[in-house]
Amino acid sequence: MAKQISELKLGILGGGQLGRMLIQQAINYNVTTLVLDPDPDAPCKHISNYFENGSITDFDTVYNFGKKADIITIEIEKVNIDALEQLEKEGKKVFPQSRVIRLIQDKGVQKQFFKENDIPTSPFQIVNTREDMENSPFHFPYILKLRKDGYDGKGVMKINSAKDLDNAFDAPCIIEKLVDFDKEVAVIVARNANGDMKTFPMVEMEFNPEANLVEFLISPSTFAESLQQRAENIAKNIASAMNITGILAVEMFVCKDGELLVNEVAPRPHNSGHQTIEGNYVSQFEQHLRSIYNLPLGDTSSITNAIMINLLGEKGHEGVARYENLEKILAVDGVYVHLYGKKYTKPFRKMGHVTIVDIDREKAIEKARFVQKTLKVIA
Repeated sequence: MAKQISELKLGILGGGQLGRMLIQQAINYNVTTLVLDPDPDAPCKHISNYFENGSITDFDTVYNFGKKADIITIEIEKVNIDALEQLEKEGKKVFPQSRVIRLIQDKGVQKQFFKENDIPTSPFQIVNTREDMENSPFHFPYILKLRKDGYDGKGVMKINSAKDLDNAFDAPCIIEKLVDFDKEVAVIVARNANGDMKTFPMVEMEFNPEANLVEFLISPSTFAESLQQRAENIAKNIASAMNITGILAVEMFVCKDGELLVNEVAPRPHNSGHQTIEGNYVSQFEQHLRSIYNLPLGDTSSITNAIMINLLGEKGHEGVARYENLEKILAVDGVYVHLYGKKYTKPFRKMGHVTIVDIDREKAIEKARFVQKTLKVIA
């Protein structure tokens, strides 16, 4: 007889906010959770059944931690893949699979994968040295991205002229053609081991230009149904081509001519899906659990208009976090606050998010703007 979901221990590499929200969902299924994180005060520390303070990039640490779990998942891609491969060989279930994480860890390999699988993406070139950059056929301005270890807007820079190359990354990179886009959108797709797939409705994103982080996200999108369908199909095509088990977030550009180009993908719950907790019948976190435990996938439909705002640490503030004007925003109907359990704030650090739901889209936007200018994370 197959084991029940509650009999299979879940190991999570990374103990940040994504792990925390996954555990909050896992508790509803009586799942025992084990977490490994290098931060002794990681957000998951007090809500996991077992917490280990250690490196997620060290082979032995990851391997020995993984031996304690039945299913292993990630909340960040920068993990030791060799250890995960070894655990898979020994019969442990690793979702997303180690080969998927390996592919996604390197933006050059990721872009090559898109090209080989006819996934629409912007023209690119792989460069390894400053000399490669200087001899690139790409015209300025273009985008330069580190192939490895970029996250939350870090590891990305715009190169406007040859002069900017003096400060360019000195590591393997990709050059991407600068895309003249109308809007950044995202689709999250879930796929279980049976190959069943479901997508969440496409969402629209606004970025903080200074931190290059998603600051404001609205669901569902108001783009034409045909464009949304194309975006969902692209996400499904990528998940199928990867043969992934779990959640995959696909970020895309909607170009001025209506073309869709894939920017990046992430094989885990993602910032562009936080609003699903209140805004959809199933959340991205529950859907990820359903996927990796090979259970039927939930209904991804939107319940109502939902807007998500990232709570970022204020500029000029570093120290023990305080949440200014929390009472004021809680007095507004349809406001849901999620704080991530991080004791210390610093400029642009993700400290939490707020979801605003309203049957009236314009009212939801109005409330979100109020929350955005009222609630501040200070030290």
